[in-house]
Amino acid sequence: MTILVSGASGRLGRLILNSLIARGVPTSELVAGARSPQRLDDLRARGIRTVAFDYDDPTTLRAGLEGIDRFVLVSVSQPDTPVTQHDAVIAAAAAADLQALAYTSVYRASESALPLAPIHAAAERAIAATSIPAVILRNNSYTELYLGPLMQARQTGVIAAAAGNGRIAGATRLDLADAAAAAILDDSYLGQVLELSGDTAFSYADIAAAATEIFGRPVTYRALTVEQLREGLTAAGLDAHTVGVLTRLDAAIAAGDLDSTDRTLGRMIGRPTTTLHDVLRAGSDSAAGSATNTKDIP
Repeated sequence: MTILVSGASGRLGRLILNSLIARGVPTSELVAGARSPQRLDDLRARGIRTVAFDYDDPTTLRAGLEGIDRFVLVSVSQPDTPVTQHDAVIAAAAAADLQALAYTSVYRASESALPLAPIHAAAERAIAATSIPAVILRNNSYTELYLGPLMQARQTGVIAAAAGNGRIAGATRLDLADAAAAAILDDSYLGQVLELSGDTAFSYADIAAAATEIFGRPVTYRALTVEQLREGLTAAGLDAHTVGVLTRLDAAIAAGDLDSTDRTLGRMIGRPTTTLHDVLRAGSDSAAGSATNTKDIP
């Protein structure tokens, strides 16, 4: 059995490879694909075969899928990505003799107002139109993304967002990578669309409360209107496209598009998902350590 993981130069792709190894897959059966394979030297040193796998270059896609049995398609997740970005990859996968395909999508892709939803919904439809045995992994937000507001709060004592009281059932990249590894190895998941979320949803007020505990001083959540957020981002010099993406994201959170009580993820990985507090505490400790190390440099 040979398993290709695309996007292997990114954080999620590397974690999926690590999880496959932890589940007993020999490195000789793993293939790491990336647009720039020279960034995969460390994986090659571990005995993992590396290939060029550029979503914009069909030649690399066909070559990279030769001899592959199972394929974890780590999606492109930039808000300005064309909805057709994944089409060439899926076409190449359909032409290959795959036993299984796992695609990393976004939570509730077919119904969500999240900025990334149209990209992933289009890819899901393209996969469904093929005969590839596939599982769709609809990942909720990465909990690590909320380290940004935490670091802001360290300086200002305030976390500001236009997310209202909306809750986010986030999960770490490691949690979601473990689920992807489980899914590509177990044929019982094929044909399913899995909504993957953390065990406990949190709001921006919860992030502020965690920051208060971690820093030992008050941190408050200031709920903005979408217009106030737009004005603030524009004043900070962000371009109109980025401002639009960020305001739409907060509006989607406020509408409950990332809220969930689903426990599929925890069942798949066989353990509780990582808590918000643990992620923020580890991030804060890491940032503090980096600052200390920097001060030590003459």
